Amino acid sequence: MSHSKAQERVMAGKRQLRLGLSMRGVGYHSAAWRHPDVPAGGARSFRHYLRIAQTAERGLFDMVFLADGIGIRGRDEPAGALCRSDQNAELEPLTLLSALAPMTQHIGLVATASTTYNEPYHVARKFGSLDHISEGRAGWNVVTSWSDAEALNFGRESQMAYDDRYERAMEFVQVVRGLWDSWEADAFLEDKASGVFYDPAKLHVLDHKGKHFAVRGPLSVARTPQGRPVIVQAGASEQGREIAAATADIVFSAEQDLAKAQFYYASIKGRLAKYGRQRDEVLILPGLVAIVGATREEARAKHEQLQALIDPLVGLSQLYGNFGDLSGYPLDGPVPEPKDPKLRSRAQVMVDKARRENLTIRELYKAVAAGRGHRTVIGTPADVADTMEEWQAAGAADGFNIIPSHLPVALDDFVALVVPELQRRGLFRTAYEADTFRGNLGLPAPGAAY
Repeated sequence: MSHSKAQERVMAGKRQLRLGLSMRGVGYHSAAWRHPDVPAGGARSFRHYLRIAQTAERGLFDMVFLADGIGIRGRDEPAGALCRSDQNAELEPLTLLSALAPMTQHIGLVATASTTYNEPYHVARKFGSLDHISEGRAGWNVVTSWSDAEALNFGRESQMAYDDRYERAMEFVQVVRGLWDSWEADAFLEDKASGVFYDPAKLHVLDHKGKHFAVRGPLSVARTPQGRPVIVQAGASEQGREIAAATADIVFSAEQDLAKAQFYYASIKGRLAKYGRQRDEVLILPGLVAIVGATREEARAKHEQLQALIDPLVGLSQLYGNFGDLSGYPLDGPVPEPKDPKLRSRAQVMVDKARRENLTIRELYKAVAAGRGHRTVIGTPADVADTMEEWQAAGAADGFNIIPSHLPVALDDFVALVVPELQRRGLFRTAYEADTFRGNLGLPAPGAAY
């Protein structure tokens, strides 16, 4: 039997992992911009993002994903931290992904758009257009905006109340999905002989009237190549999990250990039936930071090189949103309880890690700096693949959202070292299977309201 035939036989017997790449800026390590092989201003460079997207596509990733906030969330807390951080100027995601679309062929293009400071018609139109431009590769990451910095950019003194944000988000997604169903796939006849451009029976006016929105429609974008763009969400809170179960195709999570990842996985999958959905209609992708080397020693050296570049003020700023100002505490002392955390679920993840591993403040900010609270594996390709295979087999993941420590270095390493190991084990594709993002994910075509 040829190698390719043997590989196909192995692939056929195993569930395939799905891979996303979170490609914001120059990586998630707080000292990434200081690394000698990283372009410090990459977050402002189209060529940087083009290289990242094309490398991820060469590695057969399902998608690249752009996290986004509509304001500079960073504060000078503690004083002197802000000017030492690279989390400031960057490119607007929809503009960037529209530019990347014709420069890529297969990979999904996912961007964040807030339900708090957008209107549903805007979001439906923009992502519908991106799906056409990319020929069926668009995805919308649904978020609620939570920071005062964002509120101040949109005429508010503070962010909307927690429950109100999520209630608005649920209705927002319903309206966007309804707008994407405005036109049937074959509505446009474009019959020059008869003079009929579209079949009026295949145009559907939404006419939504709800608590937060009144949207008549129809959408001025035709039904998209995928039927509708893929919906992505990070539903950690109770309200977020409900929105994810009701509407999402992909769910991002940030679990540190296997047992909690299994609980979260079961929590999302267990809610699907009440929304008339099957378990395989939603893919759950925990975040994973992989710092990989040919040997464990090489991987640890790469990690330590980054850790040595962390400025203590930047480290403390990573904890400020959840723990308040810790600059008066000894860095090598214990981690105190969170103080009015901005993101409750993320704060709890950090506290649990600190208690479980008995971390000091310095050790916690170093752990957070590596991957912003996501699970981190430092080791060989086999070490990384072992973790991924274990989590999938244990019912904790359908794949992973790769959180690169520093770009392009960490992605280059993953594609060169980890992807071949996953393929050898029959856990990852050796070629794209379909023409659309939804098709490559193995997700069913979406039904329409009509």
